[in-house]
Amino acid sequence: MLDNLSKYKIILASASPRRHELLKGLDVTFEVRALPDVDESFPAELQGGEIPLYISRKKADAYRPMMGNDELVVTADTIVWLDGKALGKPQDDNEARRMLRNMSGKTHNVYTGVTITTKNVQHSFVACSNVTFATLTDEEIEYYITKYRPMDKAGAYGAQEWIGYIGMENIEGSYFNVMGLPVQRLYNELKKIPAL
Repeated sequence: MLDNLSKYKIILASASPRRHELLKGLDVTFEVRALPDVDESFPAELQGGEIPLYISRKKADAYRPMMGNDELVVTADTIVWLDGKALGKPQDDNEARRMLRNMSGKTHNVYTGVTITTKNVQHSFVACSNVTFATLTDEEIEYYITKYRPMDKAGAYGAQEWIGYIGMENIEGSYFNVMGLPVQRLYNELKKIPAL
């Protein structure tokens, strides 16, 4: 599978353990190379899926100057979109509480922007999943924040953790996208990359 990539050195430009696990599931050999402090700001006028798409390209551009001719870099960014606002990673417990309270009993969108970059090709796409949360009690929110410390997750939750088990009533779209990497779509896009 993905024989077109056999001569590439594939790099996942992410420190996320969930993205590592998901990409591993495609049975491709890759290395992780996460640059510290890549600027993740974006223009205020961007909406929904435009935001992680923009940031995934920005991350890719940070790697471009140091890329070898045989390297293929995958960058990604995920946001939660609720009531016309982007929810990124919470800064502290209070922000995590606010995010989870706001999502309680509502449907939100999870957008992941992915950019695949080689020396000659750059291709980006965005995936969207709609997630409906049950109504969460303050006690459930407090338990989750205290036990799972979701400060590294967009929207302050991980679908694969306790809050996902008890809180996610319905998903339309890719579950793996909600975890942070829409691997089925990524696989199809990687098949289109020209061989070296």
